[in-house]
Amino acid sequence: MAGVVRPMAEQHTSGSCLCGAVSFTVRGPLRPVLACHCSQCRKTSGHYWAATAAPSDCVEITREGALEWFQSSAQAQRGFCRRCGSSLFWRHASRDAWGIAAGALDSPTGLHTQAHIFFADASDYYLIHPDEATIEGSPS
Repeated sequence: MAGVVRPMAEQHTSGSCLCGAVSFTVRGPLRPVLACHCSQCRKTSGHYWAATAAPSDCVEITREGALEWFQSSAQAQRGFCRRCGSSLFWRHASRDAWGIAAGALDSPTGLHTQAHIFFADASDYYLIHPDEATIEGSPS
């Protein structure tokens, strides 16, 4: 019908842990992926942690029976599956957004890596492509 404006469908992205005991849906757009090289992210994930983010109220945990939160610092918590160990979320007490493990999202994600952050903390066993942006700290 000419002249009728139809609203665009709202974007929904789903994801889960390895065993499926924790699943979630994110409503709306996701931030480009940041790869964090800080020592906490490396230790919790076994490598650097690649994460997107969304406002807290846009993240719906659809299956949370095995979701556990670990207080990784005075200001931040990390969400993981206590059954399979998948690292899933990161949240800061003063921010109204959750970091979401990019690898936990169902494909296709449509995302791209924007930058590598806390690159000064990167380990010595890997290299990053020289064309990829690196930031010594974290972007504000």
